[in-house]
Amino acid sequence: MNGQEAATSAHDQRLLQAARGGDREALATLLEKHQQRVFGFGMKMCGDPEDAKDVAQDTLLAAVRSLRDFRGDASISTWLYTVARSFCIKKRRRTKGAPARHDPLDRAVAEKAFEPELGPEQLLLGREAREIVAAALDEMEPEAREIVLLRDIEGLSAPEVAKVTGLSVSAVKSRLHRARLSLRERLRPVVGEPSEPATPTCPDVLTLLSKKLEAEVSPELCAEMERHVDGCPHCKGLCDSLKRTLAVCSSLPTPSVPPHVQESLRLAVREALKEGPTV
Repeated sequence: MNGQEAATSAHDQRLLQAARGGDREALATLLEKHQQRVFGFGMKMCGDPEDAKDVAQDTLLAAVRSLRDFRGDASISTWLYTVARSFCIKKRRRTKGAPARHDPLDRAVAEKAFEPELGPEQLLLGREAREIVAAALDEMEPEAREIVLLRDIEGLSAPEVAKVTGLSVSAVKSRLHRARLSLRERLRPVVGEPSEPATPTCPDVLTLLSKKLEAEVSPELCAEMERHVDGCPHCKGLCDSLKRTLAVCSSLPTPSVPPHVQESLRLAVREALKEGPTV
């Protein structure tokens, strides 16, 4: 945790303690502070602005009404992700899957194919990155999409993802490795593919790299893998493509909350706070 994250966490804790003491303004401030994150998660999971608004409102109102149930064994953001996820799942069940909000991935890539001066690094920047990765995420199974969203886009740790999803940490990591490879496969046209063929001695470097990022690879195996990659253009190309995939995931911005939605959420929270005690 860097200095800014530590300061943010400390501020959240002060607001939370005040809210537990009956300070309604502190709770309103705390939830308004996190509304963009909750709305953004709803957008990425549900794919529809109205659904995202509903998820955000339901999540914030549930937080107002169930603050007494929050034991503090996770960060406030992790708790809100947990609540938001439950509402996303309910939305998904009603709509039988998240609606696609973007053009199909093959169309997005095809449109960029007429710009040959753009290499993988240039293509995966700005709006192009957002649209192409979002289209690829839309094509993934919901369970895989949420793991990638929480770990590689929202930036939660594997133990935090486990708390949100109710899975074990080992199960989260197992799903994460498969989901990362699935996303990279969908993004092959833009993240690149090795120009050299594989050799009989090539290991599964993509899974190994993903495991290395989660500290699941021993130093000895890590050194062996790095030696192989240094001398194998094929495996180096694979690793580079996965690194590009994860880099663009981590750099994707959180969708902004439209001003009218911000106001609607603010009013809903403050009306709920008038209804009765939260602790």
